[in-house]
Amino acid sequence: MFPWDTLADVTATARAHPDGIVDLSVGTPVDPVAPVIREALAAASAAPGYPTTAGTAALREAAVAALARRYGITGLAPDAVLPVIGTKELIAWLPTLLGLGAADTVVVPELAYPTYEVGALLAGAAVVRADSLTQLGPSVPALVYLNSPSNPTGKVLGVEHLRKVVGWARERGVLVASDECYLGLGWDTAPLSVLHPDVCDGDHTGLLALHSLSKTSSLAGYRAGFVAGDSAVVAELLAVRKHAGMMVPTPVQAAMVAALDDDGHEREQRARYARRREQLLPALRAAGFTVDHSEAGLYLWATRGEPCRDTLAWLAERGILVAPGEFYGPRGAQHVRVALTATDERIAAAAARLTS
Repeated sequence: MFPWDTLADVTATARAHPDGIVDLSVGTPVDPVAPVIREALAAASAAPGYPTTAGTAALREAAVAALARRYGITGLAPDAVLPVIGTKELIAWLPTLLGLGAADTVVVPELAYPTYEVGALLAGAAVVRADSLTQLGPSVPALVYLNSPSNPTGKVLGVEHLRKVVGWARERGVLVASDECYLGLGWDTAPLSVLHPDVCDGDHTGLLALHSLSKTSSLAGYRAGFVAGDSAVVAELLAVRKHAGMMVPTPVQAAMVAALDDDGHEREQRARYARRREQLLPALRAAGFTVDHSEAGLYLWATRGEPCRDTLAWLAERGILVAPGEFYGPRGAQHVRVALTATDERIAAAAARLTS
């Protein structure tokens, strides 16, 4: 069963609130797509032919330039970038695309976006939850996932931790896939990409960074993402994806170019999320919650020191719907994930209910 399908009862309770539900359970954008992006999509809508799996030269060059401007990632060539049909698609199929199977192990964070595990299981690979390399002992996995800033916790991995993972993986020939879709949303600290020269010394061998435009540009409905890093691995993914028909539509590729070229709308969106965080974070604390990590990203990782389903019910009585921490792993049993992806009005309503 899809995890969110288990929230039917608390959803009904929250919807019954006299002022309506405040749905903070999923990270789906609610803000309008910037006009410059919509115009680019419309201008390319007459394209009758098949799109290129590799992406247009304009798209790959725009991605390289945006990664350099926004995140300090240098040394990428355009052929080390590959568009994907949203990063969830790539995460779900990456082990399969790499040819992993029953003899392979995939390492995911102890608290993690569920699709990391789902993708490994689709390929028939084994899954190990680990946040520390020492937890792996002598075993050598085929693939290690990183997620910084984290979904659900908002935790940011420091440069020394990232360097240690990269060095350990290179010594053993292990591929590292870093999910970085919240990279531009650092609040209390500045997250670094696994491709940043401070982390990898400018060598992208054995490294992949997964980037999404769903959060930075509100393009969740466009299914617009890309992977960048080791050019040899990207070429391997491209070859398989050509056969599998995994192509980003031409109009979406044009919209991605516009989104990557324009930093103004991305800054505006970041400012919206910052305002919502500044309102919701103190309200949760005033209501008796402890908020752990949450220094970056689109979520507040909160607890009342009780089973997460009890916290869900408490919030639902106040018309607020959140996600139970158990969705993300056993260590989340006493936490809930509170999303910042609601309108200003709904965030204000949630804050008022928490502090009344």
